Amino acid sequence: MGIRITDLNCKEVICISDGRRLGFVSDVEIEIPSGKVLAIIVPGPCRILGVVGRKDDFVIPWGCIKRIGPDIILVDVQPNDCCRPRPKLFSGN
Repeated sequence: MGIRITDLNCKEVICISDGRRLGFVSDVEIEIPSGKVLAIIVPGPCRILGVVGRKDDFVIPWGCIKRIGPDIILVDVQPNDCCRPRPKLFSGN
């Protein structure tokens, strides 16, 4: 039985190697045209007092997902190895 992308949205992601809570799934990367899910995306933690800006996103390859439960997703990944800079919303010009 498959899983819907909407079923992944807002599940908490936890790293099994150190028990670290990475955050909640906000998006997925999909290969076009096959529709294959390549990775889940978890926004990085906030930078200043939890309100201003965010650090790099965690892009977790689908193969690193070990278990998808009703509320959480367990992943086997080194968080520092799956960081991707967040896209810039505003340019300096």
